[in-house]
Amino acid sequence: MAFRNPPPEQIRALLQRVRRIAVVGLSPNPARPSYGVARSLQQFGYQIVPVRPAVDEVLGEKAYPDLRSVPGPVDLVDVFRAPEHVDGIVDDCIALHVPALWLQEGVVNAPAAERARQAGIMVVMDRCIYKDYRALLSGARA
Repeated sequence: MAFRNPPPEQIRALLQRVRRIAVVGLSPNPARPSYGVARSLQQFGYQIVPVRPAVDEVLGEKAYPDLRSVPGPVDLVDVFRAPEHVDGIVDDCIALHVPALWLQEGVVNAPAAERARQAGIMVVMDRCIYKDYRALLSGARA
């Protein structure tokens, strides 16, 4: 059976309940898509937690080298890494009991996504969280 994303109403509900987002692969370079998306998420009211080794901070937030180093729980892990890195990220999400995983456009690893789903994690794959926020919430959070 092929991987299917949750229906729009479930994605909308996810975006409404999420508060703290760990952004894996968040670049400090303003020209990179991860930076623009994360900056927009901050403007929408989310707390961003950059996850990127060898960087002290991004967008004014302390950065962590990996998910297991992030203090406290996160509501969603947003991934800007190549598909071959998703297996390890899913391992971390399962170990940390992360409730939701978002794989950005172009990040496709169906076996890893299905493994996360089987572990009880809500998974959205190959979609842009910024675009979905704009389309489903029209710029206003409930």
